[in-house]
Amino acid sequence: MKRILALDGGGIRGVFTLEVLLKIEEVLRKYYEEQDPEKAKTFVLRDHFDFLAGTSTGAIIATCLCWGMSVEKVKTLYLEQGRKMFELVSWRHPVRKLFSRYDPKPISDFLRGLFLEKDGTVATLASPRLREGERNNFLMVVVRNHTTGSAWPLTNNPDAIYNDPTRPDDNRQIPLWQLVRASTAAPVFFPPEKVRLGDTESVFVDGSITPYSNPALIAALTAILPGYHMDWPTGPDKIRVVSIGTLAFSSELSVSHPSLWLGALAAKIPAALLQSMGWQQDYLCRCLGECIFGEILDGEVGFLVDAADAERKDSEGKCSFPVWRPRPAESWFSYVRYNRSYKKDELLKILDEHPNLARLDAVDGIPHLIAVGQQYAAENVKLEHLV
Repeated sequence: MKRILALDGGGIRGVFTLEVLLKIEEVLRKYYEEQDPEKAKTFVLRDHFDFLAGTSTGAIIATCLCWGMSVEKVKTLYLEQGRKMFELVSWRHPVRKLFSRYDPKPISDFLRGLFLEKDGTVATLASPRLREGERNNFLMVVVRNHTTGSAWPLTNNPDAIYNDPTRPDDNRQIPLWQLVRASTAAPVFFPPEKVRLGDTESVFVDGSITPYSNPALIAALTAILPGYHMDWPTGPDKIRVVSIGTLAFSSELSVSHPSLWLGALAAKIPAALLQSMGWQQDYLCRCLGECIFGEILDGEVGFLVDAADAERKDSEGKCSFPVWRPRPAESWFSYVRYNRSYKKDELLKILDEHPNLARLDAVDGIPHLIAVGQQYAAENVKLEHLV
C-alpha cells in the first residue's frame, strides 16, 4: 500500500498538527518494534509515508519530515522559533510598505539554515536528502503564483513535466527554503516571496490562498492522474490518505450581532472562504475515497464513513446517519481525516481565555494548542487508521 500524509495550513496552529503527528509516530513506532526492534529505534514518519504534502505551516512540517526529522524535533523547532517568526515590526519598517505585519527575515534565515545539503550548499526541491528514506519519498509544497494567477502544487517528482532538468525553468531548482517560505507568505502577515525560474521572476504567496489549504485531494490526484506521471494504482487497499487539520472554527454570527455591517463582514470573508474550501476538499475526499475516520460533515450527509462508523452521533449525541458504502471499485483511495472543530458556543468560551486563538499568529495560545492536540490525539489516533 502507498501512503500519503497531507497537512493543512493554519500558521502557529500547526502545533495542533504536531501533537497529532507525535501520537501517530508513537503508535507506528510500537507497531514496527514488533517487526524489527533495532530499526524501530530510528523510525521517523518518512519511513512509513511515501508522499508528504503540505500547505503553509503544513509545508514546513511536511518538508521537515521528508528531510528525515522526527516529529519531536519539528515540534522543538516550532516552540523555539514560533515567537521569533511573529514579532511585530514598527510602522517605519520596510515591510509595512507591503502592508505586512511581520518581517520575513527571521523565518527566511531559519529555513535557509535548516535546508542545507551535507556539504553546506543550499538545498533545492531536487535535493536527494528528501528521498533518502527507504520509501524514496515524494514531497509536495503548495504555493500560489501571483504572477500567473494560479495554484502551484510543486513536487520533487523527477518525472513531472515541469521538473525536466533540461528546462531552464525546472521547478526543482527552486531553493527549498525559499519554496517553503513562499508557501507561508500569508497576505497581511508576511510579504510575498520573489522566486526566479530561468529568465522569469515570479511572485509567490501562501498556498492557503488557493483551493488547497487542505492539500489531501490534490496530493491524491497528483499520485493518481496520468498527467502528473506518478501513476499509482487506485483502490482503498492500494492508497491510504491521512489528512490532518489545524483546528476548525465556526464563523457563525447571530442575526443581532453588532458586526452585521459591511465593513465587519468584509473582514470575515477571507477566513470564511478558506474554511469553506477546506471543508469542500474534505467532502470530496470522502466521496472519491473510502473514508475510515473523520468528524461529521453536516446534518444531512453525516460522516460519509464506512459501515463501522454508521452509528456515530452528532456533537450533541442526537442522531445517527445512514451508512456510506461506495463500492471498492469506485473508491480511489482510503481516507482518514484528523481535525478538531469548535462550534460557536464552545468557541466563545475558549476565546474568553485565548482571544486570538483562531488567528494564524496566536503564539500566546501555544499551551492550549498543545493541550487540545494531545487530548484529541489520545482519543482518536488508532493503528488501524494508519496501516
